[in-house]
Amino acid sequence: MPRLKMLQPRLAALDTRRVLPPPKRAAAFYLSPEWRALMAAITKARGKRCQQCGRTDCRLFGDHIVELKDGGAPLDPSNVMLRCGSCHTAKTARVRAERMRSPAKPLGG
Repeated sequence: MPRLKMLQPRLAALDTRRVLPPPKRAAAFYLSPEWRALMAAITKARGKRCQQCGRTDCRLFGDHIVELKDGGAPLDPSNVMLRCGSCHTAKTARVRAERMRSPAKPLGG
């Protein structure tokens, strides 16, 4: 039985290698000695595992339960949860989507 030949695409694929997004940079707060000391203390007390899914042997992120943009306490250990990359990304996306849906808060009150 003869093989069917594929048709060549009519549109060329766009080469995005020339236009890369800028690299993500951590906010200065997350590079501060205070934040690093807090993360070291939390990791020592809670262990090196994701507090949401229990995953170990992975990079952990100190995730603010109430984000700083929403008025969360920056250096309060009870406002920080250790999360793996997957859990951190999912939670951050969920909170951002909720923030976008909620009406804007008036300034100053």
